[in-house]
Amino acid sequence: MSFHRAPEEGTAEGTELAAALRRVVGGEVRFDSYTRYLFSRDASMYAIEPVGVVFPRDSADVAAVVRTAGEFGVSVLPRGAGTSLAGQTVGHSVVMDLSRHMNQIVEIDADRREARVQPGVVQEQLNQAGARYGLMFGPDTSTRNRATLGGMIGNNSAGSQSVRYGMTIDHVRALDVVLSDATRSTFGPLTAAELAGRAIAPTLDGAICRDLPRLAERHREAIATDFPRFWRQAGGYRLDRLDPAGPDLAKLVVGSEGTLVTVVEATVGLVPAPRHRVIAVGHFTSVQAAIEATGDALACQPAAVELLDRVIIELSRRKIEYRSLGSILHGDPQALLFVTFFGDTPAEAAAWLDRLDERWQAHGHGYHTLRAVHASEQAALLKVREAGLGLLMAASTGTRRPLAFVEDTAVEPAKLASYTARFRQILDSRGLTAGFYGHCSVGCLHIRPFIDLSAPGQPELMRAVAEEVRDLVLEYGGINSSEHGDGLARSEFNRRVFGDELYAAMQEVKRLFDPENLMNPGKIVDAPAMTDHLRDALQPSQAGQPGQPEPATRLRFDAHGGMRGAADRCMNIGLCRKTSAGVMCPSYMATRDEEHSTRGRANALLHALSMPDPRAALGSERLHGILDLCLECKACQSECPLGVDMAALKTEALAAYHDQHGTPLRSRVFGSIRALNRLGSAAYPLSNLAAGWRPARLAAERWLGISAARPLPTFQRENLYRWFRRRPAPPTQGTSQREVIFLADSFTTFTEPAVGRAAIELLELAGWRVRFEDAHCCGRASLSKGLADRARRMAAAMTGRLGEAAARGVPIVGVEPSCLLTLRDEYVALLPGDPRARAVAAATRLPEELLMEAVAEGRLILPGDNSLSGRRIVFHGHCHQKALAGTAATTDLLRSIPGADVTEVDAGCCGLAGSFGFEAEHYDLSMRIGELRLFPAIRAEAAETIIAATGVSCRQQIAHGTGRPARHPLEVFRQALT
Repeated sequence: MSFHRAPEEGTAEGTELAAALRRVVGGEVRFDSYTRYLFSRDASMYAIEPVGVVFPRDSADVAAVVRTAGEFGVSVLPRGAGTSLAGQTVGHSVVMDLSRHMNQIVEIDADRREARVQPGVVQEQLNQAGARYGLMFGPDTSTRNRATLGGMIGNNSAGSQSVRYGMTIDHVRALDVVLSDATRSTFGPLTAAELAGRAIAPTLDGAICRDLPRLAERHREAIATDFPRFWRQAGGYRLDRLDPAGPDLAKLVVGSEGTLVTVVEATVGLVPAPRHRVIAVGHFTSVQAAIEATGDALACQPAAVELLDRVIIELSRRKIEYRSLGSILHGDPQALLFVTFFGDTPAEAAAWLDRLDERWQAHGHGYHTLRAVHASEQAALLKVREAGLGLLMAASTGTRRPLAFVEDTAVEPAKLASYTARFRQILDSRGLTAGFYGHCSVGCLHIRPFIDLSAPGQPELMRAVAEEVRDLVLEYGGINSSEHGDGLARSEFNRRVFGDELYAAMQEVKRLFDPENLMNPGKIVDAPAMTDHLRDALQPSQAGQPGQPEPATRLRFDAHGGMRGAADRCMNIGLCRKTSAGVMCPSYMATRDEEHSTRGRANALLHALSMPDPRAALGSERLHGILDLCLECKACQSECPLGVDMAALKTEALAAYHDQHGTPLRSRVFGSIRALNRLGSAAYPLSNLAAGWRPARLAAERWLGISAARPLPTFQRENLYRWFRRRPAPPTQGTSQREVIFLADSFTTFTEPAVGRAAIELLELAGWRVRFEDAHCCGRASLSKGLADRARRMAAAMTGRLGEAAARGVPIVGVEPSCLLTLRDEYVALLPGDPRARAVAAATRLPEELLMEAVAEGRLILPGDNSLSGRRIVFHGHCHQKALAGTAATTDLLRSIPGADVTEVDAGCCGLAGSFGFEAEHYDLSMRIGELRLFPAIRAEAAETIIAATGVSCRQQIAHGTGRPARHPLEVFRQALT
């Protein structure tokens, strides 16, 4: 079997291939080094740079790519979300990203319970569409919010509910495919007559239909006896699913990882969605004890039995996004077992909980069982369970990571306890620790040992462990690849797993479908060694080259390896590619372009920082373009389980870019926003007249790039500083009155002073003595434009004024989250080692937190007959607040208003993001982001609904996008006290 050497970028042949593809493909063709680097990785431990990347728009584009690449002797590789854990979606091929454009649900036939989908449709997208008919796709992966159906078909994915619904192969009914010669075919069940009719055609499809039954007959005994007996099989080619009486070619290619065909449309079966779900969470003193309780759980006919170990539990407690799980657990469990039941009625579902509880108590399993009956109770549980992989990856230190190479084995659940004990002995004998989580219901645990592949001898250690575990799973009659596929991690072992004859049959299948070896070569059969192409083994210092010196940075990055290490924390699990919940990543949600995801930007930075002169590489225009659409919302800091802080990385990269290219005038203008807003307030009302004068706006767009379509804020003459200075002194409440510092931000102080007035009055009513701080800008605007040196000077000035009081425990509050939380987040990075910065960060509080304490202690009492009783309040939180402090205090404060009906909308980022949406080149994208979820949610509300939002940008964007006024929650709460 031949391997083709693909043309490199910059060679005449490489340029010719790119040009040839552009002539025949309607989608984008990118062969630049940054795109190739972004697609050199998936969620595995491997990295192989592709020849180039194409973004097909339809099946005709896919066929054109296969045909044109074949003419150049170059292989092709279809890719969905790139979340593969075994290296299936990396290779030196032309990568086809089928997720960006080919993501439409063609049809849902509710009567037949099936759907026709393009390969880029996301599992959650299909489930949301099916929910209108009470249907869903059965396989339920933890990556459902970004995993594509094409990827699930290529992988034969399963997920947590496979004990009830099986695997993807069990739900695929027909596939439209492009064959290796660029011809098209439809695969599905065939009668003997249909098979014979197709077999006479002088085509590749005809050859497949003619020769495949003969192949199966020749190897009939090996197929019958050598396949592992356990049903949960995701490795190899599924010759065992071929019915000699009428073969189903669709079943054969499910799980083939793009090595036989490229799927361009799929017909899949749907199942009735459960009407009611309940979850039992068993608490155990060890992982082994939890596994031993699985048998009783299975006796109760669950939909899922899932394990989490202490490592993941502890990691969940450290992140705002996931820490709510820890607050509902009892004691200090070493492991949790999540057992899910479905029922047609709440009583039927709950009855299963009773049966499980009885069995566990009778047999002494666990020390506590938590019952989650309502969806609100289940949310925290499901969020942590689905983030198990990411949370475990967050325990990485530098290049010492929990690796996926023995994480996909499965044995009969009855053997799982014994098998796991033997597995642990292998790890212990090698001095390895590991994280344990996964699907006890089907005997599949995702066990990921911590190994540093950049250290001498560690790749060899990994191979030794993989071989021992492979032999152990075969001894137990289990499966080496049970849902994550073979890829680069396990394909090498397939001869040992399946035996010589069955493996030879699989090689014949590959040659039959792909005689020129052009379809994702090197996976499943004829694979390289599992220790080839390792991502972390490619570190320069390990390749006989001197290590790269870390470039000096303005911000401190705590990650091992500084700025490069901070970018390298991304392990490509792709949570930033979700599109229907949370905030991360707003620009990706709007463009569906990989380079606009947090993952894409982190990898682009890693590429630059791995170059011989990383400082110069940070000045690259291509890199600047990739980072440009980052809104610096900070959602990745909390929603990304690994905490990749793209806002800080962008600030540092922008600063380096300005060093080489100079700082644009617009950046200087926005960085001086406090002075400009103060001037606007002083020049009231002329400043507002100028802001609304069309010629002035057009001039600002031409010379500063500030969009004429975006309304400018309205300045107030009576700004907050004037009001505070002129108002009567508040009544004192004795010497016991506590001091609080109110940070007058650069925005609401001059444009919405009523917000600050409400906050100050509420704090005083709650018994606080307010110290008004109006002397300096916090530096937020400068940071957003890469003016890090200026921001450091501002931080030094602010900490100089506030540090002493903060060290005494005086809280610092403010009404604009982006300004206030800069003190908590960036000051310690701008001023590392400065105890005043640490004190200021520790003293920073949301005013809602102090006010909720006052409500709880009876210092603020709201009348039951307040003006908001019976009113609906819809709240939208600021992105920085969600990421760094959470919105619980704000929602709790609003819900403390007697009679108010409060709802927090999950509407993502508003899209304005400080100066971003004011910039002419970003205006359209800003509005597209708002239209994704926020604007429709606001428009759906009745006219009398009160819209509340903590961010000044959020309120401006809501008003501009929907015509509805939005108020700060403190203004709303203050009204209830009036």
